[in-house]
Amino acid sequence: MTRVAFIGLGNMGGGMAANQAKAGREVRAFDLSAAALDKAAAAGCAKTASVAEAVTGADAIVTMLPAGPHVRSVYAEQILPNAPKSALLIDCSTIDVESARAVAAQAKAAGFRFADAPVSGGTAAADAGALAFMVGCDEADFAAVEDIIGPMSRVTLRAGDHGAGQAAKICNNMVLGISMIGVCEALALAEKLGLDPVKFHEISSQSSGQCWSLTSYCPWPGPVPTAPSNRNYEGGFATAMMLKDLKLAQEAAAKAGASTPLGATAEGLYALYDRLGGGGRDFSAILELLRGKAP
Repeated sequence: MTRVAFIGLGNMGGGMAANQAKAGREVRAFDLSAAALDKAAAAGCAKTASVAEAVTGADAIVTMLPAGPHVRSVYAEQILPNAPKSALLIDCSTIDVESARAVAAQAKAAGFRFADAPVSGGTAAADAGALAFMVGCDEADFAAVEDIIGPMSRVTLRAGDHGAGQAAKICNNMVLGISMIGVCEALALAEKLGLDPVKFHEISSQSSGQCWSLTSYCPWPGPVPTAPSNRNYEGGFATAMMLKDLKLAQEAAAKAGASTPLGATAEGLYALYDRLGGGGRDFSAILELLRGKAP
């Protein structure tokens, strides 16, 4: 039986770890939250008291942590000194490219295989085992990475070498953040012009305005029953998380000398909505800001 250590059981990690257990793997889980550990145990994972305990004897180690500094410290101080050299290390956190490459270099120098493999799809996809994974790793390691990721994945794509997974994730989410604002602006304008937003959704979904933010994740309640807009924007992908990803994109653009004016504008709008109290709501709730409504 494959033994998987899973570190980080938040909104995304909890569902991901549960799907590893559903696949018949022995999952040894750790999180600083006792409630998260209890939920993982109810899903078939074994609770551990520390990262060191979780990774001891593991065949693969999957991490889902908040930010680059957490990933750097957890790997340097807890995973690399305690995991077997045969373990495959997979970081699914969304972090800066520089941190991903630094951790990869440190892991390889210590004799480990490592992959950065951030995800797209939100909490519903994490619970359903239907995430999209963007992987940065040595080409020879990809088949092994794909095998471990399998129970959590709808599609797993190798973006390139170490750091490429993170680059793909922040670029993808910049597209998503920008496109969602465009859809929300159009819906708000349709309403002001006296056009039924639901009818506009029907028309634009079959016209050149068609995009994922409109047809699969519509911010107006009704047209897409599974969208967070039908749950008062609860669940889904939090505004604060979208803001984090847009900040990462802007930091990367500044370092690379890339021009991303729409990305910068999107970051500013989500930052405003976050400051107004909307950070915990799904990012599609930016529609409410554009309609002049408080969070």
